Amino acid sequence: MRILSIKLHRLLAILGGIGLLLWGGSGLLHPIIATWGPQQAVFFPPSHSVDLAGVRPVHETLVEAGITEAAAIRIVPGENESLLQVTENPQAPRRYFRLADGMELPNHDEAHAVFLARHYTGEAVPVRSVEWIDDFTPSYPWVNRLLPVYKVTFDRPDDLAIYIYTETNAAAGVDNNFKSVLQTGFRWFHTWSWFPVEADWARVILIGLFIGSLLALVLTGAAMIVLIRRKTRAPGVRGWHRIAGYAAVLPLLMFTSSGLFHLIQYAAIPPAKNLTLSPPISLADAAFPIHEQWADLSAGLDVSTVSIIEDADGRLLYRLGLAAPRRGGPETPSEIRNARFDGIERTGPALYVDASTGAPFKDGDREIALQLGERFTGVSREAIANTELVTRFGPQYDFRNKRLPVWRLDYGAPVNATIFVDTTSGVLADRTPDHAKAEQWSFSYLHKWNFLFPLGRETQNIVVSIAVVFSLVFMAGIGLTLDLRRRRKTPAARRKREKPARLLP
Repeated sequence: MRILSIKLHRLLAILGGIGLLLWGGSGLLHPIIATWGPQQAVFFPPSHSVDLAGVRPVHETLVEAGITEAAAIRIVPGENESLLQVTENPQAPRRYFRLADGMELPNHDEAHAVFLARHYTGEAVPVRSVEWIDDFTPSYPWVNRLLPVYKVTFDRPDDLAIYIYTETNAAAGVDNNFKSVLQTGFRWFHTWSWFPVEADWARVILIGLFIGSLLALVLTGAAMIVLIRRKTRAPGVRGWHRIAGYAAVLPLLMFTSSGLFHLIQYAAIPPAKNLTLSPPISLADAAFPIHEQWADLSAGLDVSTVSIIEDADGRLLYRLGLAAPRRGGPETPSEIRNARFDGIERTGPALYVDASTGAPFKDGDREIALQLGERFTGVSREAIANTELVTRFGPQYDFRNKRLPVWRLDYGAPVNATIFVDTTSGVLADRTPDHAKAEQWSFSYLHKWNFLFPLGRETQNIVVSIAVVFSLVFMAGIGLTLDLRRRRKTPAARRKREKPARLLP
């Protein structure tokens, strides 16, 4: 075993060492981006207390605009007043109406995106461009989840840009030249995004060869540590390489095994776009004059959102979302960064009112969540093993989803998956099949080291970076140096360097 581990370790040294330099070095870009990349200046979305007293009836506004069906109807904070936002087609710009008189604001979705961009960035400089994005791109990859979005770019030397998802008034991402360059480097060297899509199988095989060699290199190195005992430390860099191996073997095993698992899982089952709005609902019955009863309905309440949804019986409901206590909220870039990754609930509980009769819907948010689960899975609630309100991001539902709070529904057979639904507008926020949960756990805890989460995001990034740099210097750097020295000393190498003596005539 000792001889076998030594031979395999030497055989894999070049390929595995290059793999460590390539993927370890490019992996360092991720915590650099997370720590020093551009950050929004304001964490919370704009918020107005909704007041529907005396406004034009919502159903009259919709009828006059010729809107009989819509995928989402909600009241959102605008720049100067709350507006009625209607999503007829999730893939098309949304329509906006003034509450007071029902007047439509033509082509206002782009203007609303610019307002939100200024709100989140605090920028007063002119806007250079506004781009509509309805598909994922290298600069706005699928991990961002939200589509369609507007890319609002400000006229600044660093090309500061922010992606806005108007349906929930959300900031989907922030970009500038610094982040763009580092993200390009990460995609090129860590995921090999430059590879042709038609030859993705070759990309998976080649990356698997490098990472697999690195994993085997780590395993054989661990075997050598266990099987070969020395009474004294080996001289020079060889001794340092062995000592460092005791500290680096576990981190390297975690990075390489989880990375290889991630590569295989996503090659076998490519990630899907899970965000799904409910089917369009008919608005013919939304005739209850909520504006007349608003003073009684909202007495003592701070209503921050109002939307119209449909329950399982086809009944239209007004959903009155209550404002969550903010207690000041995050303000500094560091606080905002941590809040964005950790998750802070942006809305409070909700009340429901029948949109045709005004009668209260007493079953509440949990019942609507169960109904949404039945709608999106086609399976009755008897298959649900667990129901839970999620108010913070975590390994199972992370910050990339950008929606809180949501309801988590754990399904058994025949669904065998966990889904997350947003009752605010009847949205399927995410879906995780049971067969993907092992890889999800592995990538979260072994690759990203989210077990350090209680120490804070910045501490986590520092610890991960130190572990990677340590491995690059003492494992890849010294290891490759030792291998090159060994190759120079082999008999074949010596024969190549020695020149034959010239024979005198």
